[in-house]
This record gives sequence, C-alpha cells and structure tokens, in this order.
Amino acid sequence: MAKLATDLIKLNNLQLAGKLVSDEMLLGIQSSKRSGVGTEFEQFRHYEPGDDPKRIDWKLFAKSGQYLVRESATESNQQVRFLLDLSGSMNYAEGDVSRLNYAKLLLASLAYLSNRQGDQISLYALQQNAVQTLVPAGKQAFQKIIALLDAAQASGEWKTTQASFPEFSRKQAEMLVLASDFLQVNDEWINLIRSVAGPRREIVIFQILGDQELSFDFCGFYRFQDLETGREMELQAEAVRDLVRERSSAYLTQLDDALRIPHVRLIRVRMSEPIALVLTRFLTGKN
Repeated sequence: MAKLATDLIKLNNLQLAGKLVSDEMLLGIQSSKRSGVGTEFEQFRHYEPGDDPKRIDWKLFAKSGQYLVRESATESNQQVRFLLDLSGSMNYAEGDVSRLNYAKLLLASLAYLSNRQGDQISLYALQQNAVQTLVPAGKQAFQKIIALLDAAQASGEWKTTQASFPEFSRKQAEMLVLASDFLQVNDEWINLIRSVAGPRREIVIFQILGDQELSFDFCGFYRFQDLETGREMELQAEAVRDLVRERSSAYLTQLDDALRIPHVRLIRVRMSEPIALVLTRFLTGKN
C-alpha cells in the first residue's frame, strides 16, 4: 500500500492520481456518513430492476465489473475551500515522498471528490507571511486548482501571527480544508484557526508528519537544517533523542488541546499512510 502511494505521488499527472486515489477510497467504503465534502454520501448498492440506469456509476463499473448505484442524502452546494501551506518546511522528505507532494495529492483527491459532487471549490496558499487566493470559486475551478497545485513550490518561513483569510461568505455553510505540517513557533496556526472558526464554517486540518520526525530514531552525527531559515546544526542523534521525542510529544498534545474548538477537526497523517485510507478516515469521522 505504501509503495502504491509513492507511485501515485510520483505520477506526473496530478489530476489522474487524485482521481485514482478517490475512486480507490470510494470502492473501499460500504457505508459512511459524510463528514464534509460535497453530497452526504451514504453508500453504494447493487443495481436493481426499476432503478434509473443513469444512476449507475460507470467509472466504478469499469474498475469493479459491478453495476453499483450511488445513494446519497441531500445535495449541498456548499463552499469547500482548500488551503495549502507553502512555507519551506513543506519540502521535508522521507524516501521518495516529500510532504509538499503528499499534500498536493491529498488536496487534489479532495478537490476531485468535491467537484464530482457539485460543491463550489477554491484554493488558497499560505506563503510570504500571508494567506493568498490562488483560485477563486467559479467556472473551471477544478482544472485551475489542479494546475496551480501541480506548479506550487514551497519556500521561506512563516513567522507572522497576524495572517488572516480573505472574507468568506457568512450566509452559507462552508468547509475549510488545510494541509500542512502545522508546525509553529509562536502559535501562528492556532491564532489563524481561532480567527476563522465559527458555527457555519467546518475546519478540517490535515497535519502531515513523517515517521522519522515522530520517532527520531537516527543514529550517529547528522547535520540538521531548518528548511525555512536555512540554519544548520550538527548533532549527535543519540544525545538528543530523548529530548526531541519528549518535546515532540508535548507539542502534539498541546496542539490537540488547543484545537478542541467547536467545528474544528484535526486529522494527523503520516507520510507513509496511503492517501485513500486518509480520505476514508476523513469521511467516516475518524481522526
């Protein structure tokens, strides 16, 4: 499964990779209550005499050989807004997978699902100490989002505590989806989330971390580099391992506590985790 995820991330077609991930996830779900994106998806069931043939999902038929009818609850024309962190720490990589490319594929997959289900979608980026609008909602937004995601590059640091989002709609339900390592120095992320949280805006945060970041099981001398400032430091890994693990665990616990805010949901993701399983966790309400 991890090899498949790596191959999809390396595939030079973000739109196709996002579609493959989303279709894989949909085939794996038998019944789920939608947590957010688009139509309230409930389940697929087998075609029965009397069903409208137009309701058959022919793309899934091509993959599974089964005539499946997609059942859903109420249609929603909600706004789904995607935010990609483009600060330098997103260039962190383990093996063949960078955090940035993992985040791109994750958002492309969610954009594919949202577009398929009729939501209004838009894309924002956190870069140069500000939240910038890359693709506003409108015609061909999905294609534009894929193109912008494909070209996006991460660099620099994010150190402001005053970043804010462009004004969103106050009249209809919205979902804000963030993909980031969610690492901070002075509560930058916490302040941003608190500034936009509200009863008509569901916020979903995908915190993407590496296995080695969490385990810190290095041995020997290493030169560590801050990917945002470029600052380097040589350390003997075993000498600082316990301290790094202790502070990492404390930070994640502090983050969990700080984000116990109504309508805010944190989903912690490892870069080794297949994205289809991440989407399944999201749609089935698991963190």
